[in-house]
Order: sequence, then C-alpha cells, then structure tokens
Amino acid sequence: MAIKMKKKSTSTDMTAMCDVAFLLLTFFILTATAKVPEVMPVDTPASTVQTKLPEKDLATLTVGNGKVFFDVKGKDVRVRTLELMAQKYNVTFSEDDQNKFSIMESFGVPVQSLKQILDMKPADRKNVQQPGIPKDSLDNQLADWIQNARLANIELHDKELQLAIKGDATEEYPVIRKIMDILQDQKINNFSLVTGLRGKEK
Repeated sequence: MAIKMKKKSTSTDMTAMCDVAFLLLTFFILTATAKVPEVMPVDTPASTVQTKLPEKDLATLTVGNGKVFFDVKGKDVRVRTLELMAQKYNVTFSEDDQNKFSIMESFGVPVQSLKQILDMKPADRKNVQQPGIPKDSLDNQLADWIQNARLANIELHDKELQLAIKGDATEEYPVIRKIMDILQDQKINNFSLVTGLRGKEK
C-alpha cells in the first residue's frame, strides 16, 4: 500500500523582507543630504591629493567666466558679515533679508543689487545671470566682503576665517591672480585651492 505524502506549499511569506527593504529605503532617504545647486558651476583642476575643506570657519571664492562669487559658512557669520557690509555701503537690509541671506547659496552681485536677489525665490536665483562681485580698484567690494567676513568670524567664533579659491580649470590666470593680490593685501598667505579628485597615475 503506497503512502501519499502531503504536498507542502512552496509560497514564501515576503512580509518581513518588504518591511526590511522599506526600513532601509526610509533610512537612506532621511539621512541623505541634498546637493545644493551651484550658482556658478566650475570645472575644477584635477588633483590626486584628497583634503577635505572644513565645515565651518570657511569662505569660498568661486571664479568662472571672469566673475567672482562669494560664500561663507555659518548662518551667524553670514548675517554679521551682511550687517558690516550694510554699514560700509549704507544699504539697509530687513530682518527677513538677513534670514534669507543666512541660508542662501553663494552670490555674485554688487551689494547694492543684493536685495533684488534676496527677494527672488531660490529656484529663480539659479536662472539669473549674476555679474559677479566687483573687484576693481575703484570698486573693490570683494576685498570688503573678505575683510568683513574675517571680522565677523573672529567676533563670533574667536577664530581666523579660512579661505578657499574654487577656480575653473580653463579660467584665465589674471582673475585668480587678482584674488591672490586681494588676499595678500590683507596679509592672508594661507588659502586652499579647490580641485577635483582623480586617480593616481601609475
């Protein structure tokens, strides 16, 4: 007499696997940081040296197409720098303007035109052709931004501000040289040059 074996179900309960997958997906979404779109994207020179820039006490000068854009880390330092620039150039910025400026990406306009940029939506700012911060001898606002950002950083953090130059690999040398001259005038001899990482040649 043959005994018939009862067939077992071949289906597998995937509920636990789906739970794990969604937990991992949620974790990566919540912990990821969105890349802030650059106002002036540049093609940085390649380098094999990997040194990370500090997260605070840093100002970045972005150079491209003959224009210079300025950015400084830290909301408090940004607001204080704006206050010092407003005093120097006799421009008024409201508290709302200061709040917008504290979270804004790098900018490249004369201080007199900054309020127009602040009044725009962040998405609209990317589409505006900013002329760059004036750096001529008759109107050297770039030097004032650097000087006031340094003063603000020392005042608030009791620490010297570090500076980094992010230049386009195809940018003409005189613009970078002009920035270096401005830094030299303020007795700044140490600064970083931002480069893109590439593999080491064998």
